[in-house]
Amino acid sequence: MRILLIGDIVGSPGREAVKKIVPRLRKDRDIDFVIANAENVAGGSGLTPETVDELLQNKIDVITSGDHVWKKKEIYERLSKDNRILRPANYPQTSPGSGMTVISLENGKKVAVINLLGRVFMHPVDCPFTAAEKEIEKINRVTKIILVDMHAEATSEKIAMGIFLDSRVSVVFGTHTHVQTADEKIFSQGTGYITDLGMTGPQDSVIGRRSDAIVEHFLTLLPKKFEIADKNVELQGAIVKIDDESGKCLLIERVKEKIENYR
Repeated sequence: MRILLIGDIVGSPGREAVKKIVPRLRKDRDIDFVIANAENVAGGSGLTPETVDELLQNKIDVITSGDHVWKKKEIYERLSKDNRILRPANYPQTSPGSGMTVISLENGKKVAVINLLGRVFMHPVDCPFTAAEKEIEKINRVTKIILVDMHAEATSEKIAMGIFLDSRVSVVFGTHTHVQTADEKIFSQGTGYITDLGMTGPQDSVIGRRSDAIVEHFLTLLPKKFEIADKNVELQGAIVKIDDESGKCLLIERVKEKIENYR
């Protein structure tokens, strides 16, 4: 099975990259399943039902999120009803939605996705390591194909999660920093790993925002409106190949695809 993992989608430029690239990439690379982090898809922070529908219509199967998932209140009800949209599993169980889903493919195979939130330099939440173990215990009865989005700031926390889950899941991929790392690997017991998938959005920017406003803010410390940039739009992520029976990762390959003439 081949699965496309898409790094944080930022605003309308990121959605346009998904629209123009994902359907073609699914066909050209024989992709069976697509997971995308989209916590910044609506105006650069949060999700809305409309932006979620746009992504699902453009061949994304599961949407993960992170610390910005609660930015738009209009998504709360949808989170509670749609198993294709996840919030981190280590948020309180009283929070809307779920941190894990199992999706059945047309060929009968099942793919599980777990969404976790890191704690280092982030808001306080429950332990992502114990949350992962609890979700895996449920999933093991259903499928061995398990993918984990570790949405975290610290590279150390992401790497530790990859090592912790080696042999127990197919892939651990990091999101949140919007900068693609070059450390893709397969751990000794068969789990694929990358510290950060990168950002799907404008690369001529400061992690998706117009650089002039960000630089001025750093120089003056005055509040500024951080608008979404719109130049050099690119989809970033990775393609992984998973053994259907064992759930082990056989290949992990970084992906970068540009779109031309955005706006």
